[in-house]
Amino acid sequence: MSSTGTTLVIGATGTTGSRTAAQLIAAGHRVKAASRRAAPVPGAEPVRFDWSDAETHADALDGVDRVYLIPPLGDSDPASVMLPFLRQARAAGVRRAVLLSSSAIPEGGPAVGMVHQALPGLFDEWAVLRPSWFMQNFTGAHAHAETIREDGAILTAAGAGRVGFVDADDIAAVAVRALTDDHAPNADLVLTGPEALSYDDVATIVTEVTGRPVVHHPLAHEQLRDRLAEFMPLEFATLLADMDRAIAGGAEDRTTGTVQLLTGRPPNGFRAVAERELNEPVPS
Repeated sequence: MSSTGTTLVIGATGTTGSRTAAQLIAAGHRVKAASRRAAPVPGAEPVRFDWSDAETHADALDGVDRVYLIPPLGDSDPASVMLPFLRQARAAGVRRAVLLSSSAIPEGGPAVGMVHQALPGLFDEWAVLRPSWFMQNFTGAHAHAETIREDGAILTAAGAGRVGFVDADDIAAVAVRALTDDHAPNADLVLTGPEALSYDDVATIVTEVTGRPVVHHPLAHEQLRDRLAEFMPLEFATLLADMDRAIAGGAEDRTTGTVQLLTGRPPNGFRAVAERELNEPVPS
């Protein structure tokens, strides 16, 4: 794909969107940075975009031939708004779409799994990124990071289950290749870090890196669901609690070579990311 095209990055101020936009810009690609408030992004054209406001979609798609898709947050049925948008994108001239999904959600599965299933029928050039849980969940503005800072605790229903946590920088690096390589992956790409860690392992590493004691407190599935439901719809809280229960059963105890295959370098490990980020100011 020519470097003269323009990529629409949805969620351009978020965890992977901001990194993807920055890496595209650094590589000389044109970017439209989409966010609800059209927040300025250095080197990009800001544009207002809201999944729930279809009137913002046409302007965002104007002049675009590629799109990086971040599903609407907290929506248990993202296909209802994403599929009409994707059909509009195809009609507007978008040729390549890269979707951020999750390693826990297969093609045709719940939530974004339905968008995953539809994507190859909408675009000849596509990729679905299915990263494991983000390492930045422990270093940024995520609930885990907040309880680490406030209480020295990580609360999950994952038990001793292990996860191949992945650095958001690595997700973005794969996204950039998927968006800009001459040939699209046209594949489902499961992304992990170099090792699978339990939440007890994570607590130990955070303790060692920061010098502040952090422990993992296991919760029952129902306890986690109810805790999450205080901040989000019950249906989505249940989905997230179910994912933790799957981790406890070993569903995420794996690593893949996808980051190295797509980027030519190994993925970053959690200790290196913790050392890089834990003592930095928390993003607002």
